[in-house]
Amino acid sequence: MTSSEHISRVAIVTGGSRGLGRATTAALLDQGWTVVADARRPRDLEATAARLDSARLIAIPGDVTDPAHTAALAVAATNSGSLRLLVNNASRLGPSPQPRLADYLAADLHAVYATNVFAPLALIQAALPALTENLGVIVNVTSDAAVEPYEGWGGYGSSKAALDHLSAILAAENPGIGVYAFDPGDMRTEMHQAAFPGEDISDRAEPASVVPALLRLLDTKPASGRYRARDLLAVGADA
Repeated sequence: MTSSEHISRVAIVTGGSRGLGRATTAALLDQGWTVVADARRPRDLEATAARLDSARLIAIPGDVTDPAHTAALAVAATNSGSLRLLVNNASRLGPSPQPRLADYLAADLHAVYATNVFAPLALIQAALPALTENLGVIVNVTSDAAVEPYEGWGGYGSSKAALDHLSAILAAENPGIGVYAFDPGDMRTEMHQAAFPGEDISDRAEPASVVPALLRLLDTKPASGRYRARDLLAVGADA
């Protein structure tokens, strides 16, 4: 066995304490990755770390919009092995119930863009040298609200549209790595419930059921672009 085979594969997963982030973190740990995961709520992250109970989970609480926190994530990842994956999963819905654009407060919109657009780019910039060296992958979690004009989704949807285009340009500028905008579809998560306050969302998919689609991106490494979980799962079922 060569010395390079002893180096851990490292992933950064933002928003790793709940929903898709937690499910992705768990799946990567099961596959032998070292995962640097963060969350804004320290108690939630502590509970996730206790539940997953892995020495390969590096839990760092903090807000992705904080430059010092972004730097800490990148340093922890590069110091832990070979950084090969960045999953920008942390997202901000905005006010709940969601307002029409005519009523959207500028401060609220700025907060949505700070988390959904500016923070992912800042973390990509910090991680890009290592990801480029290791022929890594960037997964930016997006939404169908980025391409469909749903009433009331102007803040969140437009921020995800910006993230989609940012992903496409990053792919054009960095052909040596995979850059994917990943649309998981509707899921049974706290954020999705906040988007539909008081409604029953029990018919939505569990986040864990979507993770195989994300892992398929890592396993097959298709051309950079925008991918929907349901399409990836359908291809996997037919294979």
